[in-house]
Amino acid sequence: MTQKDINKLSYDIIGFAIEVHKELGPGLLESVYEKCLVHLLKLNGYHVQSQQRVPLFFKGLEIDCELRYDILVNNLIIVELKAADTLLPIHEAQLLTYLRLLQKPKGILINFKCTNIFKEGQRTFVTEMYRNLPVE
Repeated sequence: MTQKDINKLSYDIIGFAIEVHKELGPGLLESVYEKCLVHLLKLNGYHVQSQQRVPLFFKGLEIDCELRYDILVNNLIIVELKAADTLLPIHEAQLLTYLRLLQKPKGILINFKCTNIFKEGQRTFVTEMYRNLPVE
C-alpha cells in the first residue's frame, strides 16, 4: 500500500460523492446520502462497511459509548458525511478521533449541503500512518 494508492481511492470516493450530490442535490438527510454513496461504492467493487462501532478504551477499560463511523472503504479510508450549513471544527475533531482510534491512514469529511462538493464540500485528513507509507 502506498500514498498514491490511498490518494486514488480517496479521489474515487469524492467522485462518487459528487455523483450522488449531482443527482440528489442538497437538502436531504445525511442518512439518505450515506445509503446512496454506500450503494454506489459497492456497485463499483469497493469493500464498504457503514455505521460500525468505534471501540474506545480508557486505562484498560472498554467504554461503551456508541461511537460509530459513517463509512469505511477498503478498510483504509473513513468517510464522515454531513448535511449541515457549514463544516465545524467539531466535525473535523470527530473524524480525526475516529482515524486515531481505528488507526486508519486517511479520512474524508463530506458535506452534502453545499453547492459544489469538490470546491467547498469536502476536506481530507491524513495520519502519521499515511505519512509513513511509501509515496509510490
